[in-house]
Amino acid sequence: MATVNFSVPDEVKKAFNRVFAGENKSGVLAHLMRLAIEERRRQQRRAAAVDALLKLRKRQRPVTERELSKARAAGRP
Repeated sequence: MATVNFSVPDEVKKAFNRVFAGENKSGVLAHLMRLAIEERRRQQRRAAAVDALLKLRKRQRPVTERELSKARAAGRP
């Protein structure tokens, strides 16, 4: 198991100790770090998806308003 050393504001440390009193703080911090890692990975996947969509959109030819209207009407009763 690794040891990490982070500096945090005193008020954050006090609040953390108060909120998580009686709990395994190493376990809590490991859990919070895992959540932060997953959130960052989700953000990166979303950014990659947006980039891919924008890249795809650049390759598409522009569509006229008339073509849009036709497409919307196609197949409607």
